[in-house]
Formats: sequence, C-alpha cells, structure tokens
Amino acid sequence: MTRARTLPLLFLLCGSVLAWAVFGESPGRAAVILLVFLLLAAAHSPLVFPRSIGAEEARRLSALDGWPIVFWRPGCKYCLRLRVRLGRDARRLHWVDIWRDPAGAAAVRAVNDGDETVPTVFVAGRPHVNPEPAWVRSQLLPSA
Repeated sequence: MTRARTLPLLFLLCGSVLAWAVFGESPGRAAVILLVFLLLAAAHSPLVFPRSIGAEEARRLSALDGWPIVFWRPGCKYCLRLRVRLGRDARRLHWVDIWRDPAGAAAVRAVNDGDETVPTVFVAGRPHVNPEPAWVRSQLLPSA
C-alpha cells in the first residue's frame, strides 16, 4: 500500500518545494509549477484506475462475464497509457494491482520469465504483455 502512494507523494513534495522556492519571485509561476506537479501526482495515483480486486476474484468474475483481467501497478507509465486510452471502457475490465495482491504478482511472474512486467492482460486465460490499447478494446465483449 505504501509503495502505491510513494510516487504521487514525491510529486506533491517536489512540487511544493519548487513552488515555495519561486513563490517570492513569481506567485503565478509558483501556481503553475504546483498545478503541474499536482497533475503528475494524480496521474500516477492508484485512484486513476478502477477499483482493484484480487487475482482469484478477478479470475472468478472473468469466467462469469468474459471480461479481460489487467494486472498493473501504480507508477507504471504503460499501465497509465492503457488506462487513459481505454477511457470509459476501462471499467469493463478487471484490474489487479500486483503490489497489493501477491497472487497477482505471482501470476504475472509466471508468464513473464520471473519478471513483473505490466500491464499484463489475460483474455480468455491467455496472457498478453503490454498490448496496444486498441487491441484490448477490440477484445471487450459488446455491452449487453
């Protein structure tokens, strides 16, 4: 849990320090710096992603509804890229944070030669490492 919040907190801390350093010279510039770092912190926060569930629950739900499973971790730029490009369709996948779920991390290591390479997307039980967002969208079943 702490690792997931480390990068966003670092962005907030660095942004605050930089904004404070330039505040005396230019309050407007300080506000812009703080805003940029706030946006970076938000983008790397686990809050940007749909609610994470455990790997076992994701497998069970995927078997019922056919939705793909995405194994991800906070701070991963490729995971963020996938999430942003999927837009609202991201809610039609099961998301497993490998830093919160040891079984999820083990599943990713099992298909990536021991590495925790994310995003790893399981579609119909088959793993796909860092797939293109358009491909992932094409794998989604039509809405009922």
